[in-house]
Amino acid sequence: MRHPFVFSACIAGAIIVAGCAPKPSDEETVERAFQDVNVVDETNLSEVMLTVTDPNEAISYYQRTLQSSPDRIDLRRGLAASFVRAKRFTEAASAWEKVTELKDSTSEDSVNYADALIRSGDWDKAEKVLDTVPPTYETFKRYRLEAMMADANEEWKKADSFYETAIGLTTTPAGAFNNWGYSKLTRGDFAGAEKLFGQAIRQDTTLFTAKNNLVLARSAQRKYTLPVVPMTQSERAQLLHTMALSAVKQDDIQTGKSLLRDAIDTHPQHFEAAVRALEALERSG
Repeated sequence: MRHPFVFSACIAGAIIVAGCAPKPSDEETVERAFQDVNVVDETNLSEVMLTVTDPNEAISYYQRTLQSSPDRIDLRRGLAASFVRAKRFTEAASAWEKVTELKDSTSEDSVNYADALIRSGDWDKAEKVLDTVPPTYETFKRYRLEAMMADANEEWKKADSFYETAIGLTTTPAGAFNNWGYSKLTRGDFAGAEKLFGQAIRQDTTLFTAKNNLVLARSAQRKYTLPVVPMTQSERAQLLHTMALSAVKQDDIQTGKSLLRDAIDTHPQHFEAAVRALEALERSG
């Protein structure tokens, strides 16, 4: 949509400049004004591309637009972000690297580059990129990535410190609590993991991943009862199934069978996975 007031402002600016420069033709003045309007329109369109558009369509838009404006860092950021949205992480990492090479790049760009590298599986390079970010740059995303990196290196004290810092920098910490809990789970601190998963659910009662992880942490301690958390009937059945498999893994076979029967009876529809698991256990005795 063209905006008349933007067009008028651009024309007025052109007339003022004309007082100290050779007077352009009317055609040149109008063309310059429309170029300015196009920049406004492209900025608005870019914002739309980053939110509601299919990410692959956004990628095509940014690639096409960059052919005529290769030095616009906002377009390069949009392309990189769209690759992430499309889960094309190797291409996203390459795109973010190009952003960081531009003179106007920021620490946020470097953090986004490290994020894309981690998503593409290049942890070593991601660690090097994070090391270039100054310690004064403190954001939730930066510290969440630092925590994940510490986890990968089995630097548990660092991981705990980074997770705690990250949680203090966001108003929606459920995901970070869940990640921190999973970190505790992988190192065998089941009680600590249980506590953190509980905090994640209190922050977001719809986070099923945290509910499932909470059941895993409890089952690892042979607590074969469902936690008191909000859940739908389908979720209850899924969690009973998870608990059953955990019990079987710990050789608590009879408990596992009983939990599978409960899962089958609880599910509002036919629970094929639980039925198959129970039949396999029955066949094996």
